[in-house]
Amino acid sequence: MVTERYTEIDEVIAYIHHHIDEPLPLSRLAAYVAYSPYHFTRVFKEKTGLPPLYYVSALRLQKAKDLLLRTNWSIRDIGLEIGQQSLGTFTTRFTERVGMTPSQFRNSTIQADSHLHTLRSLAHWHDGHRFIHQHGRVEGVIRSEVPFDGVVLVGLFAKPIPEGFPIHGTLVSSAGTGEFSFTGVKPGTYYLLATSVSWEMRAMDFLLPQATLRTRSKHPIVVQPYVPVPRQQVMLRLPRPDDPPILISLPLLMNNFLKRVRRSGNRLEV
Repeated sequence: MVTERYTEIDEVIAYIHHHIDEPLPLSRLAAYVAYSPYHFTRVFKEKTGLPPLYYVSALRLQKAKDLLLRTNWSIRDIGLEIGQQSLGTFTTRFTERVGMTPSQFRNSTIQADSHLHTLRSLAHWHDGHRFIHQHGRVEGVIRSEVPFDGVVLVGLFAKPIPEGFPIHGTLVSSAGTGEFSFTGVKPGTYYLLATSVSWEMRAMDFLLPQATLRTRSKHPIVVQPYVPVPRQQVMLRLPRPDDPPILISLPLLMNNFLKRVRRSGNRLEV
């Protein structure tokens, strides 16, 4: 497996975490493992799925999420802390990659608890009918290496990092079959990413989901006209050092799912 290769990249990732408050140009990161910038970028992307500086920017936005919930700092000061000199630029980038503005994220704790409580009150839900080999359909089953009681958020994203709103997304109950299905998927290249939220979690645990079970496809899912997509076998696991942060607001995904459930009378077609 790729994750078992290039162990020096794990050392770089630990270095990035430790020095996230400092300038981290590509040359500095490559020099840390005595690679050329070109070779370092290639190896880092093969290991993590992302270019090094994109990974750094994702970690800084994760830090911004943490500061928004754990401090009373102003949004401007938080932007400055992660290297964004312009409040407007920080707000735009945060909104694009998290799915809501910094102020909305800061004030989302009560709503997050409410969404999880509502999801738990639903006895069971399931996707619509399965159509074997239907074109434009991505389906599969989710299992977990670690038992848990809760919900799995799964989505198709444009990049191998859970940020921005997924192109297709749904929730799967751990009490169900674990099957998921996306229909009407347009031809293109997608990455399947998923994470879990246990019923006993507090809002802070999934607003800052650093310890949730997860999975991600480093290799893309390619949807082509008139070509069936292979059935996906998804295995949730504990986080690894090379996992990029989960930037998308999980309560936002929960809320959109609940809206669709209500519209369909507790029977969800996605």
